[in-house]
Amino acid sequence: MAGTTSSFMSEFKTFIARGNVMDMAVGVIIGGAFSNITNSLINDIVMPVLGIFTDSVSFTELAVKIGPALITYGNFIQAILNFLIMAFVVFCLVKALNRLHKKKEAAPPPPPGPSAEEKLLTEIRDLLKER
Repeated sequence: MAGTTSSFMSEFKTFIARGNVMDMAVGVIIGGAFSNITNSLINDIVMPVLGIFTDSVSFTELAVKIGPALITYGNFIQAILNFLIMAFVVFCLVKALNRLHKKKEAAPPPPPGPSAEEKLLTEIRDLLKER
């Protein structure tokens, strides 16, 4: 049983040490921080500006009561708005990163010079022309 446990732990260590797992972990952590930034953008900047036009700073207050049920359709509108803003910000970031990482297209390399065999054949041709 001990051999099985050490084998399992060894496999687990190998799995964790892989680069893609570590990259994913970093992505999740940065994604959480990025989520806070975008939530602040939405709640502290975008929604107050929209509030000028809708007389409400948040859509979450929008609801309709049908019988005993309270349908909070404002939460749904808020979630859609949050998603659209988040998607737009991520799109802009990816676009900017792609622009930064875009490799400048270099001029095509000059064609290779003639090979040694081609040079020799050219010399032979020239010598034959001289005769």
